[in-house]
Amino acid sequence: MNADDVAALIEENLDDAEATVTHPRGVDDEDHLAATVVSPEFEGVSLVQQHELVYDALGEHMTTDIHALELETYAPEEYEE
Repeated sequence: MNADDVAALIEENLDDAEATVTHPRGVDDEDHLAATVVSPEFEGVSLVQQHELVYDALGEHMTTDIHALELETYAPEEYEE
């Protein structure tokens, strides 16, 4: 699963989400990805819950296609700061 596919899944399954997915610096492996996700769904939600929302958006791909996902999650107001 490539980075664009992962970004599309996140954006399709989280309301008004914007996802940027890349490969972490120094890692040249399709299974290791880094994502920055901005969504109003994260407002007032703990960091752990934000990450769970992203994992839920990716569904079974988290166990079958993605080995590691480095996440940064923000509510829109947080991201603007």
